[in-house]
Amino acid sequence: QMKLVESGGGSVQAGGSLTLSCAASGDTLSSYSPAWFRQAPGKEREGVAALYNSNTWYTDSVKGRFTITVDSAKNTLFLQMNSLQPEDSATYYCAADSRPPLVSGGKLIGDFRYWGQGTTVTVSS
Repeated sequence: QMKLVESGGGSVQAGGSLTLSCAASGDTLSSYSPAWFRQAPGKEREGVAALYNSNTWYTDSVKGRFTITVDSAKNTLFLQMNSLQPEDSATYYCAADSRPPLVSGGKLIGDFRYWGQGTTVTVSS
């Protein structure tokens, strides 16, 4: 049973940067397909980025601004977020599954086995 714990959320002004971390325990994160999702109040959960082997996937709205990486030595997943905008405000969740990520209709399907508890990002204009 793998446990995921996010950190790094906070408040930042538009144009700023944050790096989210997701520390994994109980299993080796690099053996899974990890991803980041977010959910803003009143909105559906949205897949933001995913990592499968050496391939990455990003939702269109964050391409060129966000970067998903994994540090195998630290067993930790990261999401570097640059040029943040108010619409990026949400609770961000890391997730992992043993299966490859599934993208349908341009959206990451959230059928992941393991989830963190979330960390909140607030971007002010």
